[in-house]
Amino acid sequence: MSHTPRPPHQPQGLRNVQVARPLARHRMRMRLLDAVDEERRDVDVLLTALQQAVAEVHGLGGMVHLPGGGMSGILYLVADSGLPESMTRPWLIIPARGSAPPSMSARDDAITWQAHLAPPDPVPGRDPAALWPSRVPDGIGHLAVPVPGGGRRRGALSVLFAPGDEPSATECAFLNEVAAWMSSRLRSSGILKPSPTLLRALENGPGTCEAPPRNAEGATSITYTWDLRTGELTADRPVEEVLAGIDPEVMVGGIEAWAALIHPDDLPGAVTGFDMGIQLRGGFQDEYRIRRQDGTYLWIEACARTLTDEAGVPVKVIGSLRDSSETHTAAESVGRALRHMSDGFVSLDRDWRIGFLNQAAEKLFGAAGDVAGALLWDIPALQALPDLEQRCRATAAEGRPAGLDVPGPDGASWYHLRLVPVPEGLTLYITDTTERHLREVERAAAERAAGERAALVQRTTRELAEAVTAQDVMAAVADGVMAPLGATGLIMLGVADDRLTVVGSQGYSERFTRMLDGKWPVADNPVGDALSTRTALFISSPEEFLERYPATKVLVREGRKQAWVFLPLAVSGREIGAAVISFGRPRVLDDDERTLLTALSGLIAQAMERAGLYDEATTRARTLQRSLLPQALPELPEVTTAARYQPAEQGADVGGDWYDVIPLSAARVALVIGDVMGHGMAEAATMGGLRTAVRTLSELELPPDEILGHLNDIVGELGTDAFATCLYGIYDPVTRILSYASAGQPPPAVAHPDGTVTFLSMAPDPPLGVAAPPFDTHETLLPADSLLALYSDGLVESKDRDLATGMSHLAELLSQSVHAMQASPADGSDLDALCADLTAALLPAHGALSDDAALLLARTHPLDAENVAEWPLPEDPVAAGQARDLVRVQLADWNLADEDLLMTTELLVSELVGNVVRHACGPIRLRMLRSRTLICEISDASLTTPHIRHTSATDEGGRGLQLISALCQRWGTRHTRTGKSIWTEQPLPPPIPR
Repeated sequence: MSHTPRPPHQPQGLRNVQVARPLARHRMRMRLLDAVDEERRDVDVLLTALQQAVAEVHGLGGMVHLPGGGMSGILYLVADSGLPESMTRPWLIIPARGSAPPSMSARDDAITWQAHLAPPDPVPGRDPAALWPSRVPDGIGHLAVPVPGGGRRRGALSVLFAPGDEPSATECAFLNEVAAWMSSRLRSSGILKPSPTLLRALENGPGTCEAPPRNAEGATSITYTWDLRTGELTADRPVEEVLAGIDPEVMVGGIEAWAALIHPDDLPGAVTGFDMGIQLRGGFQDEYRIRRQDGTYLWIEACARTLTDEAGVPVKVIGSLRDSSETHTAAESVGRALRHMSDGFVSLDRDWRIGFLNQAAEKLFGAAGDVAGALLWDIPALQALPDLEQRCRATAAEGRPAGLDVPGPDGASWYHLRLVPVPEGLTLYITDTTERHLREVERAAAERAAGERAALVQRTTRELAEAVTAQDVMAAVADGVMAPLGATGLIMLGVADDRLTVVGSQGYSERFTRMLDGKWPVADNPVGDALSTRTALFISSPEEFLERYPATKVLVREGRKQAWVFLPLAVSGREIGAAVISFGRPRVLDDDERTLLTALSGLIAQAMERAGLYDEATTRARTLQRSLLPQALPELPEVTTAARYQPAEQGADVGGDWYDVIPLSAARVALVIGDVMGHGMAEAATMGGLRTAVRTLSELELPPDEILGHLNDIVGELGTDAFATCLYGIYDPVTRILSYASAGQPPPAVAHPDGTVTFLSMAPDPPLGVAAPPFDTHETLLPADSLLALYSDGLVESKDRDLATGMSHLAELLSQSVHAMQASPADGSDLDALCADLTAALLPAHGALSDDAALLLARTHPLDAENVAEWPLPEDPVAAGQARDLVRVQLADWNLADEDLLMTTELLVSELVGNVVRHACGPIRLRMLRSRTLICEISDASLTTPHIRHTSATDEGGRGLQLISALCQRWGTRHTRTGKSIWTEQPLPPPIPR
């Protein structure tokens, strides 16, 4: 098993002992090698160095292997010393990628040691194991060190050691030094680059020349014999029959005469080839030029093999000669074509090293010197292609050509690499495709631009089709046109009374839009020209604008734009306005951009037409919505209120949510919130009818359950598809009790002064229209200054949030608000701000609601005891006098002793008490309240409701209620649990200073 040791100063598997021979002997041997004649260009250079190396390390023998220039992936034996022919024959040709020590050392550039000598790996057509000697001593060690070569190619110097003997680190260092000396001499001798013919002869073996080729016309070559002992040359036929123009007497002159005909430039290589062939004792082949008698030269191919005697000494060389001028000329032509063709050409061997590259490839690689023998991916210009090695290896493994486009080293050019596997390795054809790539890039850019324009038109068309309002149209144009074109301004103009109106704008100041809106006539400006011709108008600079429309100088100056596009907006022959797109710098739009804008102008016009109709319908709907809801909530001392209503979505359909605050008798206040299911005019009408009905029923002083009963009858009469929810509550500031009833409405929230938030308990009654009366009335005692929140389900419930979660969120917000408001007095402005905050926190952004939302906040204020006075009265006519006395004293205590008020109040109370004594039954009670008005109440146990009668001049009675109606601001009758109360209200005069 072979292995690669560590670097020379620490070779793996080598003993670490001191070298027995002093270093001085090493230096002496190197000085002997340096003394070798520089003119020696034959195998003696290698033999001398090999002999010195083997002798110094006490080896059994040695070999030198070098790579072949034309036979890629092969190392061949070029010199041996101390070894019999039977030992060297298997080592004549070995694979460069084999596992033998010379192969591994040359490939890995490292010392390799093998403890037991073994045959090398086979090469095509040759099996070294079959040539292995039958008797090879066991335990022979094999050490190889790399021999550096020109163009990064490497060979190997190897030494065989006796069993049990291993080289030391010092000896390994000496062998490395000898190998380096060989490399320096070989680069000048040319042995690293033997001819391809010689390598083919070595590859084909000794039998290559035994049967020279013939054709139908006869012999195409001559067979010769060279006697190495005498130098005599003999041939089987006259040389001029095959090699025309050659001196017929050349064979007579022997090898010296033949050598004299060889071209001086080819002579060293030919002699070296013969020398190596003889040393190898095998077949060899060469190609060189010989001189004709007329002084010209022809190319011949010489094929030969060496014959030895029984002792293995070379004695003869037999071979053949043939004229190869035609073949060589063709090869030279191909070589020149490859060398000078415009495309790059690179030939790689099986080790991925460069064997040949033409001038175009050298220029592309930026090779300042010879890169032959370098790894392809070690070339700096190709190192920016990280996957080149993987692609090359994959192509060679698959055995099929492949291609890839790569950027050039300059970053601006592009090249196509075509990888073609060949038996000797891989070839690369490099074609400059920069122009084609630019055309493809331009075509792709044009196609991409066309696709983007088509997508832009499609997207803008969809957005314009979905646009509902004028602002939606503005947003669609801004997104689809302004951004892609780099525009900085957009104005949508309408036409009203032959003047331009601003519908909307982006990128312009408010001052500019005010200057333009309604101030400029349609005629004599670009908008008028675009509308009159129905053609888009393009102005590329302020100079062009002022030249064509000098009267618009102020608009150009104030608008601060540099280029404009005026798109006429007309539908069905009717002019509706223009869209003006502007730019912050002078701009000339190309044909594609102009075509795009012209195509979009019609779509924008249709969208603006629809938006105008929608805006009109929305305006009417919003007006109706506002008219159906309270215009303003009453300002009452008993409660401070605020409300918010948010429609489901922007549109012409109105919603059915409503709220109301209704003042009642005895300083009480009715708080109402309701929701008609659905959207549209029918629902809005239902909502208006219910709100009117609630106010009417409230005037009858009915309790909450009876009011919901009447509302349920009203909704039920509308049909089976009508449903509504409602919560009706009455707050009594005297008792601080809230009485309420609900039909399908979520429970109100009560925020106590300490920040605690609770929801009022109530049974889940079904909505109006499907409910079955009677409804339940609930009562709860509210602490002073409680905050009551009545709301519709749209405020707390949505598709992303259930009702319970929304109510919990509302409670958290109310609690936080109470704590935040404790430091300031609670007034209407605080509740207005709180309404805005609650709706903003609970409702989604941008008003995109799936249901209407209504919120009514009421802060309750109890009526202090000092403002309430109550007395029992006897069931006797004297009760009227007592009542007058009590009123007079109480008004004085309240600082309300105004003479007119005093007389009126006495008269009202006297009349009411007299009616009760005459027509009702006791017990009788008088109560006075000082609130927003002065309230007087007479209660009795009768359920009879008094009515105003029209009396004649002769009637003695019936004028009491007429008198009461004339003297007070309003009056009425309220049924109670124990009977009824007749009440009056009078405005309060300013208090009398004490």
